[in-house]
Amino acid sequence: MPASAPTILATSAGYRPHPRLRFGFGPMMAFALELSQERRPRADGPPQICHLGTANGDDRSFQRDMEEAAREAGYVLHHLSLFPQPNVEDIEGYLRGFDVIWVNGGSVVNLLAVWRAHELPEILRRLWQDGVVLAGISAGSICWFEGGVTDSFGPDLQPVTNGLGFLPGANGVHMDSEDRRRPLLHELVTKRTLGPALCTDDGTGLLFRGTELVEAVAEIDGARVTRIERGADGVVVETDLPVRRLR
Repeated sequence: MPASAPTILATSAGYRPHPRLRFGFGPMMAFALELSQERRPRADGPPQICHLGTANGDDRSFQRDMEEAAREAGYVLHHLSLFPQPNVEDIEGYLRGFDVIWVNGGSVVNLLAVWRAHELPEILRRLWQDGVVLAGISAGSICWFEGGVTDSFGPDLQPVTNGLGFLPGANGVHMDSEDRRRPLLHELVTKRTLGPALCTDDGTGLLFRGTELVEAVAEIDGARVTRIERGADGVVVETDLPVRRLR
């Protein structure tokens, strides 16, 4: 079922520790599904998620972990796999059957290359405009923006500037747990290699309606969401944004 407007939830969140499983789904995933039911609840059962694990090569063991987390949470989850070839004939028709498309982390550079080879950007843009909620974590957050920083090329972080561009500017993820990201983002924004960057600590997310940021949300206490931009004097400015705690 569609959201009330084109919606993207870009996060450094979604998973939480679980006593029996590799991980469980946290409040951020529940929030993504809530957004997808704004016009009307799904009449044919629980909300349905399509997981895109392109950024980690459609790792089969992680796909099983996602299925277990969904089962425990009472969701229906399936996958779009692109390795070694698409697992469905009609990708767009398949994706239209889901309420939320959740993109996992990994290599954002590889994700973008493979998606473009299979014409996913055009398909995802149409689905976004039609109200399917696009969401994801880490690489699955950066991909929606014009760029960000990534370890896709190796252990040293580097800029990525060829994101899908559904959302303006850059995106920083894992800002509190990977301390190399902040200084590089400051440098890249100052040099205008990247545009202004919206950045999430672990446990937080950014909710966009169309291309407008409407709120920052968190599933843990004390996590920050910040904006990094180049001031008129050429000096970088970092600003904390208000964050709403999900319950």
